[in-house]
Amino acid sequence: MTGYAKTAVLMAAMTALFLGLGFLLAGPEGALIALVIAAAMNAMAWWNSDKMVLRMHNARPVDAHTAPELQQMVVELARQAEMPVPAIYIIEEDQPNAFATGRNPDNAAVAATTGLLRRLSREEVAAVMAHELAHIRNYDTLIMTVTATFAGAISMLANFALLFGRGRNGMNPIALIAMMILAPLAAALVQMAISRSREYEADRVGAEICGNPLWLAAALRRIQGFAARIDNNAAERNPATAHMFIINPLHAHKHDRLFSTHPSTENRVAALEKLAADSGRMRERLDTLSDRGPMPGPWA
Repeated sequence: MTGYAKTAVLMAAMTALFLGLGFLLAGPEGALIALVIAAAMNAMAWWNSDKMVLRMHNARPVDAHTAPELQQMVVELARQAEMPVPAIYIIEEDQPNAFATGRNPDNAAVAATTGLLRRLSREEVAAVMAHELAHIRNYDTLIMTVTATFAGAISMLANFALLFGRGRNGMNPIALIAMMILAPLAAALVQMAISRSREYEADRVGAEICGNPLWLAAALRRIQGFAARIDNNAAERNPATAHMFIINPLHAHKHDRLFSTHPSTENRVAALEKLAADSGRMRERLDTLSDRGPMPGPWA
């Protein structure tokens, strides 16, 4: 099953779980109310999530005057990807990491930590930025906002069931409690499965954008190594945003597990190495990014 097909199936499962929970609580009317609640919550998240996340991480906007090297790099990569240039932000965190946010390619942003710019080579930074552009081009930023909102709404409905009612036709209290526990758990599992699926797809598309899968493979290895021993304080305070980063900033599990928001770094690197081997070439398509040194700039 392709990444897009798997995402569609998982999104359908999340929607069915949400509507089914509403139906169990109050019949067809409950399902309709659940749908209205989901629409309102998703509309709010669709419009405001990018600003909220950037504010949570104290991201500051930069441009051609304040970060010319990074600005030029993102412009070139966006041109290569045939997409609008997103707003560019820098986060004052020593842990190397990055994320993308925004409701569509015309209203999107990429954010990189100062640690990423200081500790990785230009090729590796370019690969990371290409990965984040892939998330934007694939509408992953919107998909993950919707799934996170659904997961939150399912938890809310489950709590309403415990507090305000016995469910449709007087549901058994034990069954009601089980539903309250299992429905949010199932929603979280689906959300995490979607997140892992989109990371693999963004790796593949990001490698195409930057022109060399091994740049991204090297970047993932290095970020994982640093992230395992350097805290990201803003992410620790806002763990719900961890799934947005290219590598889990919270020192997550090393292997693909049900409760991991990211695939195993080893598995991602292996997939990228296979992609490089299958292509039969190592393209150095971005000649201006060929220097092996770290990114220069006021953050260094």
